[in-house]
Amino acid sequence: MPEALRAPCPYTWILKDKHMKEKKFIPRKGQTDFTNIRYTPVINCAVRYKGRILLVKRGAGMRLYPGYWNGVSGFLDDKKELKDKVREELREELGLTKKQIVSMKLGTLLYQDAPKYKKTWLVLPVLVAINTDKVRLDWEGEEYGWFKPSGIKKLRLLPGFKETLESARKARYIV
Repeated sequence: MPEALRAPCPYTWILKDKHMKEKKFIPRKGQTDFTNIRYTPVINCAVRYKGRILLVKRGAGMRLYPGYWNGVSGFLDDKKELKDKVREELREELGLTKKQIVSMKLGTLLYQDAPKYKKTWLVLPVLVAINTDKVRLDWEGEEYGWFKPSGIKKLRLLPGFKETLESARKARYIV
């Protein structure tokens, strides 16, 4: 696991090894491979702690959207319940445990076209409140930061993330 370094911004961390390559996806039993399927369901989690939103800068070696800032996202590629999928992504990408998750609220489904990738993302925004600001990035992210909502405007955000964040902030359904 690459080691995190303190970045100039007091709420941002950078990984030492930020050029890890994404491995070829090999579906496990019961998983759907969405590599060549246009309409692709995903979750995108806006993780919140004490009024700040966690954003992760996608690694340079990622196949989709390298170098863009985003929430914690993942394909809905199996039959797991939504809350279990959210927990799985938070555990894998941030090292968070079930006990560190305070609440999850589901936003409104969004359709986001991505002609560059020949995809239409079916995005389920999820607002996740946690009880810690300590996270551990996996290979997908090269940097992370805790931002006030007004502070994300200067970042190179994943296309459609502003709408995802707005939907998550208006979330009412508890997962």
